[in-house]
Amino acid sequence: MAKTNPLTFLQQVRSETAKVVWPNRREVTVSTIMVLILATLTAIFFFFVDWLIRQGLAGILGLVG
Repeated sequence: MAKTNPLTFLQQVRSETAKVVWPNRREVTVSTIMVLILATLTAIFFFFVDWLIRQGLAGILGLVG
């Protein structure tokens, strides 16, 4: 493995960082809203799955006991 001196490494880091395209405010806002909506939908989905499993187990255990 080739060794790079610290100065060359820092120059390469600076060069690569300059290539990064940062999102603008609108992109960040839209992405944040999408994440919040999808997280909420996922939470609702798992709430109902948990509720169905709980009802099923309660029914099965109620029949046995």
